[in-house]
Amino acid sequence: MGKFVITKRANGEFQFNLKAGNGQTILSSEGYATKAACANGIESVKTNSQDDNRFERKESSNGKPYFNLKASNGQIIGNSEMYESTSARDNGITSVKTNAADADTDDQTV
Repeated sequence: MGKFVITKRANGEFQFNLKAGNGQTILSSEGYATKAACANGIESVKTNSQDDNRFERKESSNGKPYFNLKASNGQIIGNSEMYESTSARDNGITSVKTNAADADTDDQTV
């Protein structure tokens, strides 16, 4: 089962990573000023990851596929790593859908 890991950046911002059962990061957040805002971001991922229309499939300038997960207001709430193929990216999206809904939260800032 996946889990959300909350960490604190060097600049004091909070962020989360959604990790698959194998420990691989499958989605990373932006920086948040407060831990409460970060927790709200996690809840948004749990909700929005269940709607395929919230996934924006993209390609970087160097041709590598990746995706963003967007909230209903269009704001990006998480982004993926760069993948070697579109099928690997699509597997990443499937993994987020599978892991996010029931994922526990591991707060490593306490």
